[in-house]
Amino acid sequence: MMRPMSDGYSPKRVGVLAPMPSELGPVVKAMGLERDTIGTLEVRRGKVGDVEVLATKTGIGTKRAKDATNRLLDATEVDHVIVVGIAGGMGATKVGDVIIPEVVVDKDSNTEYRPTPLGDVVPKGRLVTHDDFDMGEAEHQRLVSEGFIAVDMETAAVAAVCAERGCSWSAVRAISDLVGVTPGDVIDLANPDGTPNIGASLRYLVTKPWRIPKLVKLARESTQAANAAAKTATQTLRSL
Repeated sequence: MMRPMSDGYSPKRVGVLAPMPSELGPVVKAMGLERDTIGTLEVRRGKVGDVEVLATKTGIGTKRAKDATNRLLDATEVDHVIVVGIAGGMGATKVGDVIIPEVVVDKDSNTEYRPTPLGDVVPKGRLVTHDDFDMGEAEHQRLVSEGFIAVDMETAAVAAVCAERGCSWSAVRAISDLVGVTPGDVIDLANPDGTPNIGASLRYLVTKPWRIPKLVKLARESTQAANAAAKTATQTLRSL
């Protein structure tokens, strides 16, 4: 059942959705989760404080995020869904900042979704979701002027499913890179399920060796951001 937004909301059973293995791994470690299955759905299960947690991966992009959210909600009942992972920063945000958005917008439909805060968390800022990893400068500046501070490829899709199915949700995203700085073609270095595309990565390194230092920096900062998002989500659940 959809819960109203209110201070101190404390669900007892939470589903955690992370897009890529590199985002799910820090969640599993921070929350101390163990491998399990619910029917055919592979999950990581455990408890954080008094909250039971079921975590699984979505893959990259809005369609996979919608499908994964439906699979989770079809497989079991949860009180709340949290999207945990990394995002691109815009405006005044910096690499490493943790974003708990107040509003999430689907760029294609312009639909706004508002999360249900957990505990005493006060969400802040606007996040936009879309499937176009490579954003043009004009669009970037327009979104900044509209108050957006981060962009990702899954949260609005998860929110849409939760809204349809009456399940409350929230998001914890940490900034791994800045829009306009990371080359748009790096998205091709991952498979749709978020696993590394080894062949594409090798070709990329051979054909664009001058980008290797940037890739190393991006990998390091993405790992740090994923760990920060997982730590924040864990601390939030532990405080309930």
